[in-house]
Amino acid sequence: MRPCKQQAEPLAVLAKWYKTPVGRQVARAETACVERMIENSFGYFLVQIGCGGQFGDALEHSRIRTRVVIGERPRLCPGGSLLCAQASALPLAAASVDAVLLPHTLDFVAHPRPVLREVERVLIPEGRILVIGFNPLSSWGLMRGVFQPARVPWCGHQLTASRLGDWLDLLGFQLETREWLLFRPPLRSAYSSRLDWLEQTGARWWPLCGGVYVLRAVKRVSLATPIRQRWTRRPALLPGGAMKPTARETNHVR
Repeated sequence: MRPCKQQAEPLAVLAKWYKTPVGRQVARAETACVERMIENSFGYFLVQIGCGGQFGDALEHSRIRTRVVIGERPRLCPGGSLLCAQASALPLAAASVDAVLLPHTLDFVAHPRPVLREVERVLIPEGRILVIGFNPLSSWGLMRGVFQPARVPWCGHQLTASRLGDWLDLLGFQLETREWLLFRPPLRSAYSSRLDWLEQTGARWWPLCGGVYVLRAVKRVSLATPIRQRWTRRPALLPGGAMKPTARETNHVR
């Protein structure tokens, strides 16, 4: 891991980086992919950890009623509720969440595996996890040393997709789908229309070399574990029943 030296939360810095010329291209590709992967999901609660202002439009296309954003610092998150907490200690009830989105969360938290264990705890059986990560086995990974290695997005873990898949498998998740995005180098000049062919060629001939990967996995349970019937009452999102399923609206939880 390359430590991030910014004083601000790395995921908050990443949210600002999404507004740079290269960051906008990354945000556009990631948002389109998340929209494809989440459109057939349904349920009561979708939790996004980090990058609060990003992916709101994509998640609006899902059938999940309420979006909750979790961050370490209080920020206004349009289109969703807000909780301030650490990713490795979620203040959520066990088996209360239908889907969790980790947009580069594992790239920048100090310890990724406890975060995955917490996600497994709060997801319902057959719940989905979506993970976005920077791929170190790409031109993006190779150029980490060229840019400022202690600054977002060039710092952090940058786990390989295969290593992340192994961790998810140990936690009882089953990989459903995985996509690689962004086959151009992370240079502003690389995003001219003259180089559009790199995306089609890369996706066809060297798909594992995309600068970003997005994967979706489902939480499987053993046959001995009873699965709650869908017509039974769902537990509240927060311990003690502080938040219950509602129609899409903005709630501020402090």
